[in-house]
Amino acid sequence: MVYKNTRVAYYCYGEGTKTLVLLHGFLENSSMWKAVVDEFSNEFKIICVDLLGHGKSECLGYVHTMEEIAESVQAILLEEKVSEALFVGHSMGGYVALALAEKYPEFIEKLCLLNSTAQPDSEERKTLRDRAIQMAKTNYEALVSMSISNLFSSETSSEFTAEIADCKKEALKTPVQGYIACAEGMKRRKKREHVLQSDVYESLLITGKKDPVLVYKNSIAEANRTQTPIVELSNGHMSHIENKKELLNSLRDFIHS
Repeated sequence: MVYKNTRVAYYCYGEGTKTLVLLHGFLENSSMWKAVVDEFSNEFKIICVDLLGHGKSECLGYVHTMEEIAESVQAILLEEKVSEALFVGHSMGGYVALALAEKYPEFIEKLCLLNSTAQPDSEERKTLRDRAIQMAKTNYEALVSMSISNLFSSETSSEFTAEIADCKKEALKTPVQGYIACAEGMKRRKKREHVLQSDVYESLLITGKKDPVLVYKNSIAEANRTQTPIVELSNGHMSHIENKKELLNSLRDFIHS
């Protein structure tokens, strides 16, 4: 579809009466959800969105705020005549889902943050993003390769070499401007713990105990503060690869609870 003169790609699967919306993370695209689509497309209509600047979606500007990306997702829901859906957002996709839930809570039936958080970037993280943005302008391929490798726990990196290579290949489909725009948007995102505490819908956190990006104890603390149920998986940031079976079981339990 076209959103603000920008092409946004999305994919629909299944024909269920309920809708499941899947939002990928930074340097990913809709292809990351294959196992989830295979698992649930016989029960749900599934919408996978290529977020702005990723996959086959174009860039909208120099900065893609989480709010702007959320607006583009909401436009897709309207296009597909979806009035309520279950949302699963991986990493950056979780930030987008939170922004959408904050402004349009009536669209949310359930909300799952997968390897994600309602916290803003720390000052240290913002500094790292600024450095990465500069590197993206001069040595993008090396930056992407390093970024993807750093998402897996050290224990699983040797086990999933083929999957890591595929992730890098997909990540390099993200244009430099897509990288910069979303990195800037993530850097500017705000704290949204209150979104997890809504009494309009159920929420769930799924975290990896060895996540190199999100500190495990911080995820536990966030769950406790917001009284949000949390599922703890054994590996890193890429639970859909490192803990695929356990993730699918956890999503099934949450969706049908």
